[in-house]
Amino acid sequence: MLPDRQFFDRLADAAKAETLPRFRVGVDVVNKDAGGFDPVTEGDRAAEVAIRALIQQQFPDHGILGEEEGNVGIDREHVWVIDPIDGTRAFISGVPVWGTLIGFQKAGRALMGMMDQPFTGERYFADGKTASYRGPDGERQIRTRDCGSLENATLFTTSTHLFNASELACYMEIQNRVRLFRYGIDCYAYALLAAGHVDLVVESALKPYDVGALIPIIEQAGGVITTWKGERPENGGSIVAAGSAAVHAQALEILSRA
Repeated sequence: MLPDRQFFDRLADAAKAETLPRFRVGVDVVNKDAGGFDPVTEGDRAAEVAIRALIQQQFPDHGILGEEEGNVGIDREHVWVIDPIDGTRAFISGVPVWGTLIGFQKAGRALMGMMDQPFTGERYFADGKTASYRGPDGERQIRTRDCGSLENATLFTTSTHLFNASELACYMEIQNRVRLFRYGIDCYAYALLAAGHVDLVVESALKPYDVGALIPIIEQAGGVITTWKGERPENGGSIVAAGSAAVHAQALEILSRA
């Protein structure tokens, strides 16, 4: 049995009950990276525990791949991919562009997904066939847009500091060609792309839980998301998402040189 929209909503509501009360109130932050800064909060951990408990109760035979609590049964046919707070830096800075990512895979392929932003009250969801949005301004099916070429594109990346030297050179070639570029909104950029507000997202060094929920949202909205080598993105890595096949191909031709 596959999950439905109502179950995804239950999972997002459970996470929201843990994250939203901790947003903009001052939280304890633990650095997971001794050589840099990779923050995790109590909200991250509590939200993932809440999501896992519901999944294990409802679908005990499903696997779970999560950021904070380790992996269980990820070789099974059905696997959940969870990032309780994608954009922890935004979360601890009080910026409402973080999100809870809940993805669902069948036989290693991203099939369903939800991106929930509790503070703004927005949910982006892929049900296996179509992508939809629900928020303060209503509910509707969403589609990506075709801006025609890189020269007309709006581009997002989280930060140029995350690229290595060869990646940065390729990224900057794209940035220098687009109409508009912006930084720093993590998973929210992919949601905006799926909804037709953004044309291109370019990132590197992503984990499977960073993209697991976003892949079906983008694909079922009509977009394209792959690695920089044009491969399936379920395992993360360097990722490029575009609103149209044409813009994706233009970006990929440059990024594949990295």
